[in-house]
Amino acid sequence: MSAPGPVDGLGDAAVPGTGEVTATVIVNAPAPRVFAAFTSWERQSEWIPFTKVRIVEGDGGEGSLIEAITGVGGAGLRDEMRVVRVDAPYEVRVVHCGNILRGPGAMRCTAMAGDRTQVVMHEWFHLPGGAAAKLAWPVIWPGSKLSLKGALKKFGRLVEQGRLP
Repeated sequence: MSAPGPVDGLGDAAVPGTGEVTATVIVNAPAPRVFAAFTSWERQSEWIPFTKVRIVEGDGGEGSLIEAITGVGGAGLRDEMRVVRVDAPYEVRVVHCGNILRGPGAMRCTAMAGDRTQVVMHEWFHLPGGAAAKLAWPVIWPGSKLSLKGALKKFGRLVEQGRLP
């Protein structure tokens, strides 16, 4: 995956890692509405479990820095994402550029007949932990995919109900 846009200074984080996760959902709403809901960054907290999302820098468009903190109890994981491309209402690309989660990601909206939209999220993470993480990835991957798919399904329901954006 190439990541056009403001990727300067992101180093290896802009290059796809070996931990790849993809999920797809069909949303019964037109692509511009689905795209607007997805890029309402802070509202992602409503459909990504145990996660608080906020814009740290910028207006949410290209060059913005988004922070997502996922936590249960006292444990938490901070995910920093730089928005590197916005091609509304079709695609948004980010680069996860934090200390633990690193690698590019993309969300694509494809308009379908009947005002439906196919949403595809694709992430290419660098796996922390070296060789051990690469060996563990086949065990971790199904849970990652299931979690992403579940979040996208909830996202779709909220859009269809008019609760997002």
